[in-house]
Amino acid sequence: MNILLIYPQFPDTFWSFSHALRFIKKQAALPPLGLITVAALLPKHFQLRLVDLNVEALCEDDLAWADMAFISAMAIQRKSAIDVIDRCKAKNLKIVAGGPLFTAQPNDFRQVDHLVLDEAEATLPDFLTDLKNGCPKSLYRATEYPDIRRSPVPLWNLVDIRRYASLSLQFSRGCPFNCEFCNITALLGRTPRTKTPQQVVAELDALYQTGWRGNVFFVDDNFIGNKASLKEHLLPELIKWHQDKTGFVFFTEASINLADDPELMNMMTEAGFDSVFIGIETPNTDSLNECCKTQNNNRDLLQDVIKMHRSGLQVMGGFIVGFDNDPPSIFQRQIDFIQQSGIVTAMVGMLQAPPGTRLFERLAREHRVNGEFSGDNVDGCTNIFPSMGLDKLITGYRTIMNEIYSPRMYYQRVKCLLKELKAPVATTPVEFQRFLAFWRASLRLGVFGKERFQYWRLVAWTLARRPRLLPQAVTLAIFGYHFRRICELHIH
Repeated sequence: MNILLIYPQFPDTFWSFSHALRFIKKQAALPPLGLITVAALLPKHFQLRLVDLNVEALCEDDLAWADMAFISAMAIQRKSAIDVIDRCKAKNLKIVAGGPLFTAQPNDFRQVDHLVLDEAEATLPDFLTDLKNGCPKSLYRATEYPDIRRSPVPLWNLVDIRRYASLSLQFSRGCPFNCEFCNITALLGRTPRTKTPQQVVAELDALYQTGWRGNVFFVDDNFIGNKASLKEHLLPELIKWHQDKTGFVFFTEASINLADDPELMNMMTEAGFDSVFIGIETPNTDSLNECCKTQNNNRDLLQDVIKMHRSGLQVMGGFIVGFDNDPPSIFQRQIDFIQQSGIVTAMVGMLQAPPGTRLFERLAREHRVNGEFSGDNVDGCTNIFPSMGLDKLITGYRTIMNEIYSPRMYYQRVKCLLKELKAPVATTPVEFQRFLAFWRASLRLGVFGKERFQYWRLVAWTLARRPRLLPQAVTLAIFGYHFRRICELHIH
C-alpha cells in the first residue's frame, strides 16, 4: 500500500521564522516529527512518501501515486489542512487524519474517512488491524495514555534535513500543571510520561547518522515536568553523549520553576542546552490566579529570568493579554517587564480559548466564546469576548507589539540579554550558509535596514565586551528583522 504523509502549511507567523530563515537559505524551522513517528508505526511493507507543504508543493503525481493519505496538523494549520483534504477528496483518495487539530475538534472534519485521534501509539494499531481485515471505522479514540517507552525512532530517511533550520525529538508528554487556557493537559494529561534515556540516545544517534550538525528542539511541552527522571537518568546520559558528539545544541520548553534549581540548570547547559521557552504570561498576580498559573505566582519573575540567563540558558518568553483581571495598565506593564527582563524573543498573544480547555468550557457557559480558535498569535483576533472589550484589547496588543519590536527597544533588549547571558557550553559548527548569513545580515540590516545604526552599535559593543557571543548577537538581530516584518505585515 502506498501511504502519502502530508503536513499542512503554517501561515506567516512569529513561530514560522520565515523571514529569518532566508538568511540561512532554509525553508522551514522544524520537520513534522509527529508524522515521521507515525510513519515508524506503520507496517514495514507499506511504501511511504512524505510531503511537507512548508518546504515543497503537493503535486498531482503524489496524489495519483497514493492509495491513502495520512494528514496531521495543529490548529494553526487549519486552513491548509482543509485545502489538502479538499484536494484528496477530489481525487477520491481515502484520508486518515490525526494530531491536535483533529483531536480537539473531530466534528469539524466529517469529510475525513478515518479519524485516528489522541496519541498514535494508542489508536493507530487498532486502525491498522481493522484496515487489514477490511473493516476500518470512521473514528478511533484512546481510553488511556500510552506508554511512550514503546514509541519508535522516527523515520528520518523520509525527511530532507537540509531544508530545515533545526531538527527535533521528544523526551516526555504531559505537564503536571493545569493552566486554565492550556490544552496540553486535555490532550496529554497531567502526569508526565517519559522515554528511557536509551530511547533518547538512540534518536540522537539517528540524527547524528544523518549527518546533521546543528540545533535540536526537545518538543516537550514541559521538559522539567518530571525533574527526578531528568536529573537522575536523562541528563547524565546526555552529558555523556555530548562528550563524544560535537555540533549539537539543544533547546526546549519548561516552566518557570526551573529557576529554583541551579543544579538542574547547570546540568542542562552541560548537556548542551542553550535556550528555553518559558510561559511567563503576565506580571499581574490577579491574572495569574485567574488562569491557575500557580507556578508563576509568589516569585520574582524578573530575577528568575536573570538566574536562567546567568546559568547560560537564554529565555524565550510567552506572554498573554486579555485576562478578565487585566487592569488598564497591563499593556504598559507587559512592555516594561519584557524590556527589563532582556527577553528578546517575546511571543505576545491575545488570550484565546482552545476547545477542550477549562477556559473554553467556562467562557462557553458564560456565552463568551466567539468564533473559531485559530492558534495564531498574530492574526489580530481572538475567539472570546474579553471583559475589557475587544477594541481595547486589540489596540493594547498592537501597542505592545509595535513598541517591543521597534528597532530601538528590540536592540536594547538584545544588549540587556548579552550583558547577563553566560557563554554557551555547546556550539554548532559554522557551516557555509550560516557564515554567509553574517554578510547577508550586514548588508540587509546594516546597510539597507532602518535598524542599521542599532545593528552596528550592537556588533561593535559585542566585539568589545562579549566577543564569544557575537554569533548570538547576529542571530538575534536576524530574528528581530523577522519579528518586525511580521508586525508590519500582519499587525496594523
